[in-house]
Amino acid sequence: MLGTNIDIVIAGNKIDLQRERVVSIEEAERYAASVGAKHFSTSAKLNKGINEMFLNLTRALLKSSSKKGGSAGGGGRSGGGRGGRGGLVITDDFGAPAQKTGGGCCG
Repeated sequence: MLGTNIDIVIAGNKIDLQRERVVSIEEAERYAASVGAKHFSTSAKLNKGINEMFLNLTRALLKSSSKKGGSAGGGGRSGGGRGGRGGLVITDDFGAPAQKTGGGCCG
């Protein structure tokens, strides 16, 4: 569709409204595959599938960036960013308990 240097995800939103579905999941996945994208069923209302979609897209971007010899998230600067060498660190913290602070703005 747009070439090989692009990562695309398609959000099939409103999975909380299954009875009103117009496009089947199978049809959405076929379309996504036909344009080189990955389909995710999501619901912003229920907060389902959103984090997984963005995590998948971020990983794909980092993978394609490293194949090109680029520095994801480095912004053209050397040594910057959380990765130490101009890289970007992704932490998958699904299921991690929320950190409790002592209250106030600064913990």
